[in-house]
Amino acid sequence: MAATVPPRPDTGTEATPSSARGGVSPCLQQEEPPEAAGSCWRDGTTTEASTPAPPLEPPAPPLGLRQGRLRRLVRAARRDSLRSMLAAASGLALAASFPPYDLWPLSLAAVAVLALLTWHRTVRQAAWTGFAFAFPFFVWLLQWLHVVGWDAVVGLSVIEAVFFVPLGAGLAVTSRLPGRPLWGACLWVAEELIRDRVPFGGFPWGRLAFANTGSPFTALAALGGAPLVTFALALTAGLLATAALCAVRLRGAVRARDAVGTAVSLVLAAAVVAVGSAVPTATKADGSVQVAIVQGNVDRPGMHFLGRPMEILGNHVQATVQLAREVKSGRVPRPDVVIWPENSSDLDPFSYPQAYTAISQAVQAIGVPVLIGALVDGPDADHVQNEGIVWSPTAGPGAEYTKQHPVPFGEYVPFRKELTKVISRLNEIPLDFYPGKHNGVLQLGPARIGDVICFEVAYDQIVRDTVNAGARAIVVQTNNATYGRTGQPEQQLAMYRLRAVEHGRAVVSAATSGISAVVAPDGTVKQQSEEFTREVLSARIPLRDSTTVADRLGALPEWTLAMVGVLSCAAAIGLGPRRRTEDKG
Repeated sequence: MAATVPPRPDTGTEATPSSARGGVSPCLQQEEPPEAAGSCWRDGTTTEASTPAPPLEPPAPPLGLRQGRLRRLVRAARRDSLRSMLAAASGLALAASFPPYDLWPLSLAAVAVLALLTWHRTVRQAAWTGFAFAFPFFVWLLQWLHVVGWDAVVGLSVIEAVFFVPLGAGLAVTSRLPGRPLWGACLWVAEELIRDRVPFGGFPWGRLAFANTGSPFTALAALGGAPLVTFALALTAGLLATAALCAVRLRGAVRARDAVGTAVSLVLAAAVVAVGSAVPTATKADGSVQVAIVQGNVDRPGMHFLGRPMEILGNHVQATVQLAREVKSGRVPRPDVVIWPENSSDLDPFSYPQAYTAISQAVQAIGVPVLIGALVDGPDADHVQNEGIVWSPTAGPGAEYTKQHPVPFGEYVPFRKELTKVISRLNEIPLDFYPGKHNGVLQLGPARIGDVICFEVAYDQIVRDTVNAGARAIVVQTNNATYGRTGQPEQQLAMYRLRAVEHGRAVVSAATSGISAVVAPDGTVKQQSEEFTREVLSARIPLRDSTTVADRLGALPEWTLAMVGVLSCAAAIGLGPRRRTEDKG
């Protein structure tokens, strides 16, 4: 049995809490009773081994000692509360770095503060800090979901914040290793890799790269996609955090090690920024095409934007017919192709003859192929399909693309039978969207385009597959009427900008109610519409055949960086016992 630890005497001065050193205070260790066999009593007699000694009540700690413990607990609680508040404030700052605010330098500051708050913390403290950082971040970032219900905002924010629990813990564990900014940046990539894929196919909103579509890091997307942008930003933030730590230690006395650490960290951070700024963007065109983007508008925003049957379709038909008149009068250049948004036909044209006829009349009026958006019947009575359909003025409907990644709880209900019993609101989604099985490469008149529908633009592989399959430009058909004037359309526009740079392609977006846009291959927004207006954008966009390094490498940089992050955690955990053994020796 271990020796009894006697209580510390009350010296009248406070000892430094050992929790600050990562250990357990001896004051909190429970005293063990003396051995029953052969133990000495205060009167000098000795008990026999066969006679059990009566249990001894541990003496009550002195009053001063109890007050000291209480003060230490209060200080620890205050420190944890302060850390949580700083983490929450940093999470809100990160949200402000995203559209519609676009204060991208705040993403650097927020990630750096999280690195400082988790530095040399315990795993439990850092895990909670990660959650305290992420939850307010997602609540603010996803506040546009309040049109569905604030319970949806809170619920999704909790789910997304859970992924930051292992991130925070990993940052703390690897903060004990040399080169911690590198390992921390890799852990950010690992967190996004997992969150982008699970559950139900993942939810990539809130990736650091999407806050940096106009920053010095943006061009790195052409080399390694969104993951490399995230890595570069997190690495720079980690280096700035390290410089801050070294600078704080310099306040007392100048030490060569801390002075060098500050200087080296700042130089390396500047080098990462310089490298990002120096990466060239692909802009040389191999051809061009004149496009017209029709934004027909909806009559009401929110959940019930569809209104009366044929209402949205009628808006787009009228806008297209008006475009044909302006082309005929010479006020607008004749387009080679026309793009309609997602759900621009609110009735299945193959089931409703009046919808088929209206579309055909509009396409024949403009006289060029039109890419329309429609919900059509699925393979069975329980499903529909969200499609982009090429409609020819002579041959009618032709090639089509079916959305591959329906939105869970928006376009289909997982575990429908069970969940609709407890969440009646889910019954407002009467049919599940059936996922498509092939990429969105379509021949639209003279242009071979890659069609992506709505939220699919957030998923790396879906967009990359269209480019690698031969798309010379990217088209995003979207319907953001539900989330109009909430900041969500601006967040999606930022994704278009990143994809343009990543793949060296022009991106054309057609939205029912806005924001429709034309984005150049360098990420510059050439044109964009206002929300909830009827507009037609006309532009000549470049067509490109060559691919970027990011296209050719695919997901390799992402998986490599993520694995480095995981292995760094394993190395730090493995070195822990060895260091403790060396300390004891």
